Amino acid sequence: MSRTFVGWPAFPKAAAAATGDQQLRDNVRRATHTIRGKRARLVAERPDWQDLRDSAAAVKDEVLAHLDRYLLQVEEKVTAAGGTVHWARDAEEANRIVTGLVTATGAREVVKVKSMLTEEIGLDNALEAAGISARETDLAAAIVQLGDDLPSHVVVPALHRNRAQIRDIFVREMGRHGRPAPEGLTDDPPQLAEAARLHLREKFLSATVAVSGANFLVAETGTAVVVESEGNGRMCLTLADTLISVVGLEKVVPSWQDLEVFLQLLARNATGERMSPYTSTWTGVTPGTGRRSSTWSWSTTAAPAPWPTRSDARRCAASAAVPV
Repeated sequence: MSRTFVGWPAFPKAAAAATGDQQLRDNVRRATHTIRGKRARLVAERPDWQDLRDSAAAVKDEVLAHLDRYLLQVEEKVTAAGGTVHWARDAEEANRIVTGLVTATGAREVVKVKSMLTEEIGLDNALEAAGISARETDLAAAIVQLGDDLPSHVVVPALHRNRAQIRDIFVREMGRHGRPAPEGLTDDPPQLAEAARLHLREKFLSATVAVSGANFLVAETGTAVVVESEGNGRMCLTLADTLISVVGLEKVVPSWQDLEVFLQLLARNATGERMSPYTSTWTGVTPGTGRRSSTWSWSTTAAPAPWPTRSDARRCAASAAVPV
């Protein structure tokens, strides 16, 4: 995948082209209305919904007020559990660290769990420049990658594609990157899902290195958490010999009790579900489990200016609760 957000035209120009695409407008309208409707119904089930949001915001305020302490606590716990922590000042340094770690293993292909952070820093392009293929395994992210496209939504990155377009992408591109699409593939959803399953399973079983993000990092134990709907994340987290997790500083929560608050918010807000089908947690490396190394690469941009007390902007993740 060679596409990147960098170098795109200014928003007015890009928006003019996108709003003139009727198929794109129909796809986005259908998908967003479905997700919003599901979310509204599930939020209405919880009379304590605003209390949960306020609690999550308070947790974010606590972390941000003592971020230095919590980050060092995470590093201490991860290291004690057998993992390794790298600190990155910016996207360039994060990409250099991850590329170096993958190169050291000798792997020429890695599997990835969907991560908006690695999308934003351009990790796939950095790996590609080093001769390493990074294959997305989240179904929507894989569709975007196979189509040499860019994500259109933080939760559903391929919502601008309909199933006929997805079928064409599979037929045209799958064979160039691994197992080809089955003969006679139609745009029937079960057939599309089976084609993706066969193609991706080959990647899961052959990859020795996986790259993930994280929805949360629990400071008290150094545990990373990924929440997803398909099981691809768990395949990446458990089958590869080496796991590299690229995580933003804002993902820290102090304790498992705090994590409980966010898990009640996340799925309802992001996908309109009471809970996500897969919530995977991992803490370092446990002898005998198969994984030989686990690495956390912290990524952040330039240090922010001091924030006003209880600024809504600084804890937007507390109420939006979107995936990494």
